[in-house]
Amino acid sequence: MPQTTSSAAQVLIAIIPIVGIVMGCAVVFFYFLWNHKRRVLLIKAGQYQKPSFNVMVFALLAGLLLSSVGVTLTVFLAICLGASFGLLGGLIPLAMGVGLLGFYLLRRGCIKGSDGR
Repeated sequence: MPQTTSSAAQVLIAIIPIVGIVMGCAVVFFYFLWNHKRRVLLIKAGQYQKPSFNVMVFALLAGLLLSSVGVTLTVFLAICLGASFGLLGGLIPLAMGVGLLGFYLLRRGCIKGSDGR
């Protein structure tokens, strides 16, 4: 006995992802709006401090994470698929991680004589 779905159920199934995307966009919009208003008020009050971003720590962390994910995916895909285009799924993050680690090592070596950041 074949099962058929009603057209109302198909409409609901199609609407659910659309509503989810719209609600997610609304949350992101209001986050940016309220964060902007907070910064404006802090600037007017004279209490705003520019957030610091340490490029060296970011490069080291991202490089280590991407390299470990890349090595794991490369080994797994090489075992499962052999030498095919699917192997790029592991080689791309591996190359990005190695590049970031190279940047970290180069940058650390260039400023070794200064304050060390």
